[in-house]
Amino acid sequence: MNPEFPMIELQIPAELEGSRLDSALAHLLPQHSRTRIKGWIEEGGVRVDRGACKPSDPVHRGARVTVRVSAPTPSGDVLPEAIALTLVHEDRDCFVIDKPAGLVVHPGAGNREHTLQNALLGLDPSLAGLPRAGLIHRLDKDTSGLLVVARTSEAQTSLSRQLMARTMGREYRAVCAGVMTGGGTIAEPIGRHRSDRLRMTVRPDGRPAVTHYRVLERFRAHSYVGVKLETGRTHQIRLHFSHLRYPIVGDPVYGGRFARPRGASDALVLCLRSFGRQALHAASLAFDHPRTGKRRSFDSPLPPDFLALLSALRQDFAGADDDV
Repeated sequence: MNPEFPMIELQIPAELEGSRLDSALAHLLPQHSRTRIKGWIEEGGVRVDRGACKPSDPVHRGARVTVRVSAPTPSGDVLPEAIALTLVHEDRDCFVIDKPAGLVVHPGAGNREHTLQNALLGLDPSLAGLPRAGLIHRLDKDTSGLLVVARTSEAQTSLSRQLMARTMGREYRAVCAGVMTGGGTIAEPIGRHRSDRLRMTVRPDGRPAVTHYRVLERFRAHSYVGVKLETGRTHQIRLHFSHLRYPIVGDPVYGGRFARPRGASDALVLCLRSFGRQALHAASLAFDHPRTGKRRSFDSPLPPDFLALLSALRQDFAGADDDV
């Protein structure tokens, strides 16, 4: 067997009990598309407990699955572009990118060009041979911060397994509306909204989602928090904090209508109104290096707009003390 495309061995976790085989594998192997995985199953390249299987077969917890990766899913018709990127780390196995707010990660409807994937192909054309140009995880367009990108098939498999096993450390910084009394854990399942396909929602039949948070600083009507992800569902942090009724400042989807905080200075109101994105930043990233196994950790400083928001909140809070 070609060592470039190894046999992958997996075990079905309890949370995927009853899912279709192709759907379960798409969750466990996020670097590969569901279409490609379905093709492997139909070609006989997948075995469940050493037996033949079909894409629609339901899976059971504890089942052992082997997947013969016949070829990588190339990045297709995504074209390389010369877009400047901030590289936090670079070696022959991976990149760590500090993504600015406003940059879409994956091409999609209405965003075929000027994405991070286009930029990565411009940076390293060999990434065209990897699924999603080596991207392991994603950030929303208007979330800034750190992403890891694999440069080889082996690295992509290793990093994807760490993401799946929840051993990849990811910590965020966020500013939320409302004064939190303390940190905690949000464990609410997340699924697609039934009537608005662009939104996610908390629903009993959703996929398990766990978010840990701690309060770093409190202001007159806001909180600055550190957030650690145990799972990585779409819009997880934004939805979970909105569900707690502490929506992230500037969130156009889950933040609700703008309300002037009671007693807020005009300067703070102007800052809040003009903050053009959700106040969410992927501040740190840690993983075991795919070649050496050594734990690597990286940090990203808060971007200027985030720092300006915190400065406005602190000045307003100091003014509140003066008013007493």
